[in-house]
Amino acid sequence: MKTDSTAETDKTSIQVIERMVALLDALAEQPDPVSLKDLAVATGLHPSTAHRILNDLVLKRFVDRSEPGSYRLGMRLLELGNIVKSRINVREAALDFMRGLHRKTNQTINLSVRQGDEIVYIDRSFSERSGMQVVRAIGGRAPLHLTSTGKLFLSVDDPKTVRAYATRTGLAGQTKNSITDLAKLERELSQVRALGYARDNEELELGVRCMAAGIRDDSGRLIAGLSISAPTDRLQEEWLDDLTNTAGQISSVLGYVSQS
Repeated sequence: MKTDSTAETDKTSIQVIERMVALLDALAEQPDPVSLKDLAVATGLHPSTAHRILNDLVLKRFVDRSEPGSYRLGMRLLELGNIVKSRINVREAALDFMRGLHRKTNQTINLSVRQGDEIVYIDRSFSERSGMQVVRAIGGRAPLHLTSTGKLFLSVDDPKTVRAYATRTGLAGQTKNSITDLAKLERELSQVRALGYARDNEELELGVRCMAAGIRDDSGRLIAGLSISAPTDRLQEEWLDDLTNTAGQISSVLGYVSQS
């Protein structure tokens, strides 16, 4: 059982942490060094309290004192941020969001990455109730131009790279709907760039349609695709917002900040 003095100490410690975070947040909002006076105003702290906490943060390198009475965020935060980044992979970041999207749609949710001229399925959320047999297991591969996620990756390539891909692969098809013509593929990729998402209209497997949205890392690089696969007559347009929002949430976890 905590004594009154212990409880008071805990309360004081929490208050110090809250004030420390408030100061760090205030520094993060400004691109240039900030004066003690401005920090006190921004956080509502007494200048002497802010000064005392800032001194401790400077000692631990969470804050730099660029000149007397002026502060900015310190390199220790960058070091810790890089550690966090190195410990988060896209599969870990996506898993809970994929399950949530699957519960909402009751359809198969795929997470895929690019490897050369193919996408590789690295995770999936599905159930027997989806009414669709999962043909490609985790670890399975598919050509870029025949899949919604693959089109996302091709859409960020320059035209010369897309043409080289077409020459290398011959744009081989697998169904009557497969895109096997370079000009048609280029028009499709232009649409993907404009819309920000991609579709597969029974181009890989007859009876299956897909829609995909991109997942980006903290540098803005496209690193994965999140897609919904469903029987042709069950894919619903209203899922598109859920899909793009979910992909955006995963990107945020990975440190991506949208410029829009």
